[in-house]
Amino acid sequence: MEANTLESAVALTKKFTSKPSNEELLKLYSLYKQATEGDNKEERPGGFDFVAAAKYNSWSALNGKSKEDATSEYVDLVNTLATKYM
Repeated sequence: MEANTLESAVALTKKFTSKPSNEELLKLYSLYKQATEGDNKEERPGGFDFVAAAKYNSWSALNGKSKEDATSEYVDLVNTLATKYM
């Protein structure tokens, strides 16, 4: 099974039988956010919320990438991960 749209890629991730690595999850998160919302305009989380900070940094690193490019990369990444986690 292979995804070709953002929606089908999201659906495909729900069929993974094991959890991707934290690094892979961060990449999925940041590409999804860039594809759906564009550049990160949120305030940087403070304190000791390391997960939120990692998500923020990962998404912010994609600032300037078009929604179309982010969508394409997200779909490609999901298809790659599907071979590993399904």
